[in-house]
Amino acid sequence: MAVWALGINHHTAPLDLRGRFAFALDQLPETLQRFRSSLARQPEATLLSTCNRTEIYCAAHEIELDSTVQWLASTGGVSPQELLDHAYVLKGGEAARHAFRVASGLDSMVLGEAQILGQLKNAVRAADEAGALGSTLHQMFQRSFAVAKQVRSHTEIGAHSISMTAAAVRLAGQLFEDLKDIKVLFVGAGEMIELAATHFAAKAPKGMAIANRTLERGEKLASRFGAEVLRLSDLPERLHEFDAIVSCTASSLPLIGLGAVERALKKRRHRPIFMVDLAVPRDIEIEVKGLSDVYLYTVDDLAAVVQTGKENRQAAVAQAEAIIDAGVQSFMHWVGQRDPRGGVVELIRDLNAQADDWRQAELARARKLLARGDDVDAVLEALARGLTQKMLHGALAELHTGDAATRQATAQTVERLFLRGQGRRA
Repeated sequence: MAVWALGINHHTAPLDLRGRFAFALDQLPETLQRFRSSLARQPEATLLSTCNRTEIYCAAHEIELDSTVQWLASTGGVSPQELLDHAYVLKGGEAARHAFRVASGLDSMVLGEAQILGQLKNAVRAADEAGALGSTLHQMFQRSFAVAKQVRSHTEIGAHSISMTAAAVRLAGQLFEDLKDIKVLFVGAGEMIELAATHFAAKAPKGMAIANRTLERGEKLASRFGAEVLRLSDLPERLHEFDAIVSCTASSLPLIGLGAVERALKKRRHRPIFMVDLAVPRDIEIEVKGLSDVYLYTVDDLAAVVQTGKENRQAAVAQAEAIIDAGVQSFMHWVGQRDPRGGVVELIRDLNAQADDWRQAELARARKLLARGDDVDAVLEALARGLTQKMLHGALAELHTGDAATRQATAQTVERLFLRGQGRRA
């Protein structure tokens, strides 16, 4: 099977372009089915989509890269060339290596962060539920999970890493004299918001509120932190009450617009508002960043903050890469053994079939000789001699053909196959 990957991430594409290719977790099964039906051979496929990356992993007997690029570009409403200008295309071992590095947190904005492993597991589960996973990608991702666990257990790659949400709290602390005096609004109720709420709650702010499309989910999260619950429709009228706003939803359109923030600032008499938009695509209109009393940070803006301490972990990176190298080699060996085009599986099958034909032919001949009354020992001797001749015929014939160099190479192969451990006779 051939394996390939196509993707964009925070290293290669700006936030607004990444936003065009963002898929919510519940969209993945249907999206994968559309993708596979658009290709001629319906390959195995898995789609990973986070705030920092969108990647398609595929496996099939033949690579269909052009079709993969065409489909993803069309989905994001850009030309194939524009997508390729910001994308990476990986094949075979390099595709597997990338998956292993992603799972281990080596390709993350936050070096060694653990959240990506859970996101990758969710993506694989969604592919499995959609019937798109297949044995090759299943094997690759299961091995990537095992490698990620080994990296975390045997290296310090995640030591002292600063998460995106922790970075947001650090930045808020630089703006406000005391976080105990502020009110914080969280828009959304997913994993990132839960992490953000946990970090802010540790600073004991004056008040916290959760605004979510689904009230039930918002109430469940709010109950953990003693926070108020808002409807999304209440945001325009209540933004002015909050000093810090952290938003991360799966909305395809911004939820907080320029006009709403301008009105909030007016009601606050231009007291500053700290805003963090962790969503891809954006939850907060980019024009808001131009307001003088607003401090708006996106996932890309947090990059410099989360890199703090990265240099101290570079020694661990080398250890992690060695673990990943071993994992990739093991996976590619597994692929090679299964690949009919590599000849191994097919050759083993053909050899077994040929040996069985020889066995059946000699047994049939022996039964005839026994039926006519021939001596049993003589029949057994003939059976053994017939099998031996059939097994050696091809090798002996090759030893008598070709030039000297060919015969020498054949002799070495025959010796390795038939005289292993016996040594040459004197």
